[in-house]
Amino acid sequence: MSTQPLPLDGITVVAVEQAVAAPFATRQLTDLGARVIKIERPDGGDFARGYDTAARGLSSHFVWCNRGKESVAIDLKDPRGLAVVRRLMADADVFVQNLAQGAAARLGLDAAALCAAHPRLVAVDISGYGAEGPYAHKRAYDMLVQCEAGLVSVTGTPGQQVKAGIPAADIAAGMYAFSGVLAALLRRATTGRGGPVEISMLDSLAEWMGHPLHYGMHGGETPARTGLAHAAITPYDAYRTADGEQVLLSVQNDREWRRLAEQVLHRPELADDPAFATNTARTANRERTDAVVGQALARLTGTEALAGLDTAGIACARLNTVADVAAHPQLAARDRWREVASPVGALRTLLPPITLPGGAGTPMGAVPALGEHTDATLRALGMTDEQTAALRRDGVIVGTALSGGPDRS
Repeated sequence: MSTQPLPLDGITVVAVEQAVAAPFATRQLTDLGARVIKIERPDGGDFARGYDTAARGLSSHFVWCNRGKESVAIDLKDPRGLAVVRRLMADADVFVQNLAQGAAARLGLDAAALCAAHPRLVAVDISGYGAEGPYAHKRAYDMLVQCEAGLVSVTGTPGQQVKAGIPAADIAAGMYAFSGVLAALLRRATTGRGGPVEISMLDSLAEWMGHPLHYGMHGGETPARTGLAHAAITPYDAYRTADGEQVLLSVQNDREWRRLAEQVLHRPELADDPAFATNTARTANRERTDAVVGQALARLTGTEALAGLDTAGIACARLNTVADVAAHPQLAARDRWREVASPVGALRTLLPPITLPGGAGTPMGAVPALGEHTDATLRALGMTDEQTAALRRDGVIVGTALSGGPDRS
């Protein structure tokens, strides 16, 4: 049986991107086979390259979002550099940008302008708050949008609001940009025309606020912050075991509560006790319910507690650290880890979540050095070595020497 090609094999993406939202979106496209040409500033590139040095000297953010891309370092403020990007657009299928509001339009690289010039192009504008409205020109970083979208108001404990530990607003916008590109490409396949795609971080995260948002709008009050617990389901929390582990469990209905009471708590009378028999009663008596569950699990080790809960058919989990996730037996058993090349050597990373059995494997390309593909890209556009050298000399580009080593010219 022949192997199916990757879905986006043959699709070329040009991205003027930085930070997380757009790079995360375009990395999903590389995972499905697209060629992504990442346009970076010559003076340091995508500023996410400098967020940290945790990945053996490279930024963990950059490694996560940029494997498999081609880095072209070029100054878009120089007309010669902008002309190069315009030439790239002639053969591109998708363009993605998340520059500061208004910057792309000043360069003529906004979605509306590009789609007017290239009718088959799918062009994505990612912004913090959208192109219009009183917030259009506000700076929009992940934590700020988490606060504006109300996520922080429902995250944390009763006494402390906290932001999500991952860049939730960036990821939400990136995933909607990714799915927007796929939808626009599907439409192009039937109509022959691409078109603009508009994504805002606030719109994206506000959509993810669906349950608390609708609960608050229609129920008249905001869901309480309950830490690891659930505002409306009990028991649903972390409980400490005899060896100091924390085991989480979730009882979703009264049938499960009966099994928990009989098989794990060994208190079968609690199944019919009016104070515990229904979820409404258990939630009204949350402290008593949690005390009963906590006392039972405190007599067991973490392994014993999880085994008992699994046997009883109760949803449960360990409260893992990041290190625990890196050594997670399920990820190892399913062979989810790979190594990708980078300027500092091989780095361990996860396969993307989308699995397409029977198709070509995920490319898992290298994390690029700044400007690693500049020279090759310009040659493919027909530029001579002399023209490229002149751009390099004037600081319009940063690239690599013909030998593949660092650019010293």
